[in-house]
Amino acid sequence: MPSHSGLFTVIERAARKAAPRLRRDFNEVQQLQVSRKGPADFVSMADQRAEQTIWEELSKARPDWGFLMEERGEIAGDPAKPRFIVDPLDGTSNFLHGLPHFAISIAVEEPMPNGKREITTGLIYQPLTDESFWAEKGRGAWVQSERLRVSARRDLSEALVATGIPFLGHGDFSQWSRIFGAIAPQVAGIRRLGAASLDLAWLAAGRYDAFWESDLKPWDVAAGMLLIREAGGFVTDFRGGDKPIERNEFLAANDALHSKLHKLVAGALR
Repeated sequence: MPSHSGLFTVIERAARKAAPRLRRDFNEVQQLQVSRKGPADFVSMADQRAEQTIWEELSKARPDWGFLMEERGEIAGDPAKPRFIVDPLDGTSNFLHGLPHFAISIAVEEPMPNGKREITTGLIYQPLTDESFWAEKGRGAWVQSERLRVSARRDLSEALVATGIPFLGHGDFSQWSRIFGAIAPQVAGIRRLGAASLDLAWLAAGRYDAFWESDLKPWDVAAGMLLIREAGGFVTDFRGGDKPIERNEFLAANDALHSKLHKLVAGALR
């Protein structure tokens, strides 16, 4: 079994405590499709209940740490201490429509001596499959006790690429279309499954070969970015730089595919 820190134990315990209620709510939401208002409100309550459970567990274990959460926003803590970044239900639209593809994502962001902050622990937990994807900086990436490595494919013609498609009120469809037009003819397939955290976890596990998306929030990507890097992959902005969260652009793959995709994306955005 891989060794992990006491902090990771705290995070996983919080996710697993929130999971049973999400599983029950997921089974019930399928009975609420008779009205537009009903299921949407129900999913909102499911998000909030899961976040409340996670917040209670984490704040009990680390009472002076801050939080950045999808539902509650930012909760200040001791600025010299780390903070938790939490998405209690990534893939809400899937959840709402009875699609069994969603996850809990929790990351720890620590202040560094240079004044910057860095993700050092991450967990992406799929309540329906009981898959726990996790990473700690310098200790590798894992699913349960199995070590993760990004795909070794080097040819775009063999690559399966994940993305997110802009929709009502979210994203730049014109930009996405240009990137899609550059990438799609070169690769084996493109998938859009609707939960960015799981896209990143699956890339770390070698199930996907690459990923691109924009207009994501820190809680969507914080844990997944660490997973990919600890699994030997690269995550950059569309320019190949080290500011994916600041620029809100995410391009991820192994070294060989990332280099090729970066050229395609850069060409499409000229």
